[in-house]
Amino acid sequence: MVKAVQEKLKRKKMLRLVWDYVIITAFSLTYGVGISLFLDPNNLAPGGVSGISIMLSRITPIPTGTWILLINVPILALGLWKFGMKFLVSTIYCTVVSSAFTNMLAKFAPLTTDKLLAAAAGGTIMAISMGMILKAGATTGGVDIIVKVLRLKYRHLKTGNLYLIMDAIVVALSGIMFRNLEIALYAAVAIFVSSVVMDTVLYGKDGAKMIYIISDHPEEITARILGDLDIGVTALQGEGAYSGKEKKVLMCVMRKPLAPKAQQIVKEEDPDAFMIVSDATEIFGEGYKSYFSERL
Repeated sequence: MVKAVQEKLKRKKMLRLVWDYVIITAFSLTYGVGISLFLDPNNLAPGGVSGISIMLSRITPIPTGTWILLINVPILALGLWKFGMKFLVSTIYCTVVSSAFTNMLAKFAPLTTDKLLAAAAGGTIMAISMGMILKAGATTGGVDIIVKVLRLKYRHLKTGNLYLIMDAIVVALSGIMFRNLEIALYAAVAIFVSSVVMDTVLYGKDGAKMIYIISDHPEEITARILGDLDIGVTALQGEGAYSGKEKKVLMCVMRKPLAPKAQQIVKEEDPDAFMIVSDATEIFGEGYKSYFSERL
């Protein structure tokens, strides 16, 4: 009986893994569409590695997709060194596939020469693609890994600020390189649209989530949540009513944008963990609402 249940769980995990890679492959294709058919042919560098690659493709014979892969090689190596292979397998796959699709689709470009339309459409398509890839447990590499590595050493730096600084540098460089302020402004529009759309894809309406985690590996999960997400974790002492076994119950509250990342951490550290995710209507305290402002 136990063996049959274990086999069933194993099959479910395998099917879930296959489905995740189907999603990653499909949205790596649409990610390539956003870059190759809209942003790249209009000289719009939307921040990050893709933006740098678009600029480098203008001064070398190497296409954008190949540059994305080349730039990601040392970044992925850094990620492997810091985080280990098991956290980066899907990201390596996604990086290779999205780079290949970006090169393959370039021959069909451009779909439009209207830069505002290209910024809006390209930013939207990229955001939907990246959001779905993140939901499948992967990333497109690049800046995501750099930010995680920087946060390991410089804990006082906020993740959002690091992304903003890097994107701003790339956009500014694109304006200088193309000697066109409008190009930089349209690239900024693409980044803004991408940010808004991806938030919607990943998190829906603004709000907060409360997560309870019951696991045999509470220390590992706590360390990852504290280190990667920079949010507090409360360890409650629990006991199984049937088994009588003592267990730690981890409780954490976070804004919606962090919830999928927290769930991914739990999945990576303990696939058998019991996790409850619920909406938190209101949160008072440090980092959230103050009691004083609510009275006003």
